[in-house]
Amino acid sequence: MPTTNHAPATNSPYVHGYSPQETRRLGDQADTLAALLHAGTAYEPGSRVLEAGCGVGAQTVHLVRSSPGAQIVAVDHSEESLAQARAHVTAQAPAAPVTWRHADLRQLPFPRASFDHVFTCFVLEHLQDPAQALAELRRVLRPGGTLTVIEGDHGSALFHPDSRHAQTVIDHQVRLQSAAGGNALIGRELHPLLARAGYAAITVRPRTVYADATRPTLVDGFTRKTFIAMIESVRDEALAAGLTTTAAWNRGITDLRRTTDPDGTFHYTFFKATARKPQP
Repeated sequence: MPTTNHAPATNSPYVHGYSPQETRRLGDQADTLAALLHAGTAYEPGSRVLEAGCGVGAQTVHLVRSSPGAQIVAVDHSEESLAQARAHVTAQAPAAPVTWRHADLRQLPFPRASFDHVFTCFVLEHLQDPAQALAELRRVLRPGGTLTVIEGDHGSALFHPDSRHAQTVIDHQVRLQSAAGGNALIGRELHPLLARAGYAAITVRPRTVYADATRPTLVDGFTRKTFIAMIESVRDEALAAGLTTTAAWNRGITDLRRTTDPDGTFHYTFFKATARKPQP
């Protein structure tokens, strides 16, 4: 969605950066959306679960809470993010059975069929070759094991008051992520991506966030602290790339912030896919 929890598993730059503000934003995002995104995801005690791209541990905490008996192995390409994730999860769930590994999703350090389940959230959107990562995840998944993928799609952002200036700053973020090798519109592509990667029993379901004045927690936690904060984080890159001017950027952000006013609304759709590795 609005961004990943981690450093991407390629050499592509992470368009949102690694500032303390971004770490807080990821935590706000995960906590605000936990019920929406993690509903229906729980792994049986004793099962081995790979979290591919754990980043700063924002989603790991919720995996631990929903599957307390599972053995979770969390991997990420960034050692700095892994250190933050370990500290975050230890503070929230000191006894959590999580193993931390520094690894590249293109070449995981695990034998074939090592895991019963794989979970990945806001990761594929930042990869130059998501199909390659999905193939590698299928390799380490046991036959019959499950894969869960959650991604956003910035093309699903609808809001009131409508504003072409606000839409333009969102489009700048989409363009910058594309230039970095990612795809901020990947949510709509999950089914064909999984099918081409050889998965079976694929199901994709929309998970929609709608925020208005009657839902102040979502207005603050999602519209303001997750989505708008994500767009604001690429200001300097957008200006440096010549996509906008300071005046045009400020107008777009001002209009986007108006969606958090008492008469504003904001809508965004995530896509949650589940699939299985075929039996031989």
